[in-house]
Parts: sequence; structure tokens; C-alpha cells
Amino acid sequence: MQRMKIAAALKNGPVGEQVDVRGWVRTRRESKQGFAFVELNDGSSMANLQVVVDQSVPGYEQFLKQLTTGSSIRVVGELKASPGKGQAVEVHARELTIYGTADAEKYPLQKKTK
Repeated sequence: MQRMKIAAALKNGPVGEQVDVRGWVRTRRESKQGFAFVELNDGSSMANLQVVVDQSVPGYEQFLKQLTTGSSIRVVGELKASPGKGQAVEVHARELTIYGTADAEKYPLQKKTK
């Protein structure tokens, strides 16, 4: 599987196919139902790609502790049509790799607005 730029995934991504996307975490929201939403950007588009990470992802609990704004990650998962407003597609993560973290105490990055 070849890496896909976020701009390509948002524009004409192959819905139902496995994709490999990489970039930096813009935001992360956790749900009490056992999953999290991660907004990912690789610089190829002004828009972010939403990634849904649930407990089926190996190392889920450990990943959530490390995922902060500015963390560099790789996500492999299925590109699906999004039921949410504001985006056409989202990735349902199957694998997640953290390349680097961003310590919020040393580097207080703010949420980016559009």
C-alpha cells in the first residue's frame, strides 16, 4: 500500500479502500464510548482529515496518552464516507504509528482555526 496525501484522500479518495496517511495531529477529542477523533494534516491541503481511532487498534490506551497537538503519526485504515457534517470522508484506523510526540509543556501549540 502506497502513502496517500491528505489532499488526494479528501478530493477523490477511494472510499472503501485501505489507505496509508501520515501527518501531524492538529486536534484530538476522546469519547466516553471508547474511541477518539484525531484531525490530521500533512501540509498538502488546508483541510484536515478526520481519523477515528477505537479500542480495536493495538496499543489504543498508550497511543491516546501520547497523541498531542503536533505529534507526527502514520495511520493505516479504511477510508469511509463520513456521517458527520463538514467532511465527506474519514479514516477508520486499523494501525497507528507514532513517529514523534510534541511535549505540551515545552511546546504549547494552540489549536489551529480555519
